Amino acid sequence: MTTNVSQTETEADVIETIDRGYRIFADDCLSVIESGVIAPRSVNLIFTSPPYADQRKDNYGGIHPDEYVEWFLPRAKAFQSVLAPDGSFVLNVKEKAINGERHTYILDLIVELRKQGWRWVDEYIWHKKNCYPGKWPNRFRDAWERLLHFTLNKKFKMRQEAVMVPMGEWRQARLRNLSDTDRSRVLSKNDNGFGKNVSNWSGRKMAYPTNVLHMATECNNTGHPAAFPTPLPEWFIRLFSDEGDTVLDPFAGSGSTLVAARDLRRNAIGIDTSPEYCDVIRKRMS
Repeated sequence: MTTNVSQTETEADVIETIDRGYRIFADDCLSVIESGVIAPRSVNLIFTSPPYADQRKDNYGGIHPDEYVEWFLPRAKAFQSVLAPDGSFVLNVKEKAINGERHTYILDLIVELRKQGWRWVDEYIWHKKNCYPGKWPNRFRDAWERLLHFTLNKKFKMRQEAVMVPMGEWRQARLRNLSDTDRSRVLSKNDNGFGKNVSNWSGRKMAYPTNVLHMATECNNTGHPAAFPTPLPEWFIRLFSDEGDTVLDPFAGSGSTLVAARDLRRNAIGIDTSPEYCDVIRKRMS
């Protein structure tokens, strides 16, 4: 496999060449992309979790919630230049609570990204099965995070069969005795477009998943304070790319996205401002 990079790249630009097809840059993703070392429209999937507002100050300096959208938009514009026409951009992020209420910077970011030309296709939810306990005066502990799916075009690469799940034992009882209504598509009376033909599932063992992913948080010591579990990027890599495609994580952190891409035989590009975390990625990939 080979990574898509332009002819202007030199070895001095790359903090480490891990293997053929895998590159790590120790710099701000905006600077890296604007330098031209990643070829235009060569990335098939961008999967990333940027620093959350006012968090990880010791690692990334921290971005105030009121300034988050302004900080992120130039980087999102740069992402557009390297994303393939049928590519996807998946953003893992969660708003914080300030003075007893949720800040709106994620909602504001979605609106501004749409103005920038991104299509907000869907929102996936990561249910963190082992979230830490806690107590707050006006809310409960966070057990989920957003994964926002954006594309540049209406038609994009989506391999739904790659993430199908077992239908479960319910099908044995539900499909055993089908009624007449189960054998035809019944449309909703309120014209919302919903309809079903239950008999279509006879004989099938697999079904498409929901947009809620039930995964535990990362419990191993990856050398990063906010590493997400490798199965999380792996699921989206299976869904939105093929073998030999290129996956970019512009806020690579501990490198879970790159590890998942390598294991699934994709090319991978990781960018992080911290040389220390780039060294963590190198060790994980070795």
